[in-house]
Amino acid sequence: MEPRVLQPVNDQNTSENAGTPKKKELTLANFDIGKPLGKGKFGNVYLAREKTSKFIVALKVLFKSQLQNSGVEHQLRREIEIQSHLQHENILRMYQWFHDKKRIFLVLEFAAKGELYKILQREKRFDEKTTAKYVYQLANALKYCHSKKVIHRDIKPENLLISLIGDLKIADFGCSPAVQWGQRTTLCGTLDYLPPEMIEGSFHDENVDLWSLGVLCYELLVGNPPFETESNSETYRRITRVDIRYPSYLLRHDPRKRISPDAVMTHHWIVANHTPKDPPRH
Repeated sequence: MEPRVLQPVNDQNTSENAGTPKKKELTLANFDIGKPLGKGKFGNVYLAREKTSKFIVALKVLFKSQLQNSGVEHQLRREIEIQSHLQHENILRMYQWFHDKKRIFLVLEFAAKGELYKILQREKRFDEKTTAKYVYQLANALKYCHSKKVIHRDIKPENLLISLIGDLKIADFGCSPAVQWGQRTTLCGTLDYLPPEMIEGSFHDENVDLWSLGVLCYELLVGNPPFETESNSETYRRITRVDIRYPSYLLRHDPRKRISPDAVMTHHWIVANHTPKDPPRH
């Protein structure tokens, strides 16, 4: 259960709450800080425990000066705005955020098993049942995101976390466009996971996430991305030609021909290898 003080960000400062008592503001003093969980470009993530409720969270600490020097304050604001409004079992929750003179603190759901990327590095590749489970859960989460007009645009193992019970969680919405979305032409994402339309500078929409889902499925089963080469230019060429030697319903050059998240979740390979705990969330 969430602690009382850890209200989701979108519960604060809204017209619905006008005239109601102000919720308790958090500071660093509210937390016992534990071991570091990861290191990023703009700060670190720590295991933390809220002192009153004893609730365990991941506390992401970002330095304002580094964000300003890199010109990415708008990206962080967008990430907070988007992630705080999303509530799905396969999306990492952002409970709240606060700041002091030098730092910004994001209070996040703790995913005990960490990055899917690190697990994949250790395991080399996954069996069909494990892969089908992760692909199903990611498709379910993307269906939810797209229904909320949110495109992730940077699906890759580094941005997927695994919970204590082994469930997948999408994290890091820094590449997502604002909630009021349309077709976009900005280049965002990681080379091995970029779809042809982004490389070619074409308009793109939510179907970019379905391409990335196809790349992820391949990498989890094989151990490396399908278009990976030693040079960026050759990788670009292979992606735009969809140079791949097996049939795929997601890795299609024409975004409109990629199958939907619903079709992924009901695909015969998924059904044969994964039984969800609950019916798909709409």
